[in-house]
Amino acid sequence: MSSRHHIDDFMRGRIIGKIEEGRKITDVAREFDIAHNVVSRLWKSFKTTRMCSRWHGGGRVRSTTPAEDRYIVLSAKRNRRTTAQQVANQFLAASGKQISRKTVVRRLRGGGLYARRPVVWCPIDQTAPYYPFAKVS
Repeated sequence: MSSRHHIDDFMRGRIIGKIEEGRKITDVAREFDIAHNVVSRLWKSFKTTRMCSRWHGGGRVRSTTPAEDRYIVLSAKRNRRTTAQQVANQFLAASGKQISRKTVVRRLRGGGLYARRPVVWCPIDQTAPYYPFAKVS
């Protein structure tokens, strides 16, 4: 199993600088203790894009902003009995942006709110030792 350690932008700049000075890729790779092909790909990428920073992201764009996430959590906390669909409808009325019920559930989970119901516990026998209000004779 391999692990990937990304090179930070400062180190990338230093590597590119050494190569631009006229040093060989093999020497630079040996100096920074990095594989030759990593330095080679970095140099090739720099020559085509003239940038040495990594491209971040690549996943789907989130449908809500962090401020909207906080609004969803706050509106659910104001009325704890609202369903996720009702929160989605409130959000649509407030912002004009339609989001799904599943999105609301994910945002509420991110805010620490989960759909839980309290367990109703009815003791069968009041003399049982686990009953907290049992009379001890």
